[in-house]
Amino acid sequence: MVAYALSILAAGGVVLLAALLFRLVRRAEDDRDPGGPSAGHAGAMLSALFLLVFAIAIIVPWTTADAARQNTHVESQAAIDAYWAAEALPAEDARQVRSALRDYVTFVVRDEWPLMAQGRMDPVGAARMDTLRNRVGDFKVSGTDQEDAKSGLLDHLASISAARAQRAADAAATPPDGLLLLTILTGVMVVVFPFLAGARPRGLTLMPMLAMAGLLGFGVYLTWDISRAFDGPLAVGPDAFRGALQEFARIGGGM
Repeated sequence: MVAYALSILAAGGVVLLAALLFRLVRRAEDDRDPGGPSAGHAGAMLSALFLLVFAIAIIVPWTTADAARQNTHVESQAAIDAYWAAEALPAEDARQVRSALRDYVTFVVRDEWPLMAQGRMDPVGAARMDTLRNRVGDFKVSGTDQEDAKSGLLDHLASISAARAQRAADAAATPPDGLLLLTILTGVMVVVFPFLAGARPRGLTLMPMLAMAGLLGFGVYLTWDISRAFDGPLAVGPDAFRGALQEFARIGGGM
C-alpha cells in the first residue's frame, strides 16, 4: 500500500514539475476552461483508465468462473469413471466403492457447495477421498482384470483428488488486491471530474450526469458481486455433480 501511495505522489509531482517548467521556459495562456485542452485530456485519460480497470475487474472473475465450471465437469466425470471401474472388482469391494462415491458426490452437492460460496471447503470431503483411496489400495484382488480395475480405479480417484484441490483454489480465488478499490476510485473520479474542472451543470444537463453515475455505480457493484466463482450472478452450480448422481443410478441400477 505504501508503494501505491508513493507512486501516486510521484505522478502528481511530475504534473506539478511539468507545469512549473513549461511556465518558466515558454509563454502560455492560462487554461481555465472546463472544456479546454487540460480538462479534455485529463477527462479522456480518466475515462480510459476506468474502462481498463473495469474490464480487468470483469474479465478476471469471468475467466475464473469459467475455469471453475469446467473443473467441476472434470471432477464429476472422474467420479463417473471410477464408478465404472469398480465394476470389475469383487462384488463386495465394488459395492463399497460405489457407495462411497455416491456418498462423496452427495456430500459435495448438499453440504459443501454452500460453503464454497464463502470461499471455503469442508475438510470432511478430502478426508473421505483419502479414506476411499486407502481402502482401495488395501483391496486383495486376483487376476489381470481385477488388477487392472484396481489400478484404473486408483488413477480415477487420484484425478478426483486433483480436481478437488483445484476446486478449492477456485473457491478461494478473488480478483487481485486493490482492484476493486481502484475501480471505485476511478469511477468516483469520472463522476466528479466535470465539477473539479469547473463545470456547473444545471437543470436538464444534470440528467446525463445522474444516468452516468447510476450506471457506474451498478458496474462497480457488479465487479464486487462476481468476485467469487461460486457466489453471485456468475456462480458455478453443482449441476455436474447432480448429473454424476443420475449417472450412478443409471450405471448401477441403485447399487
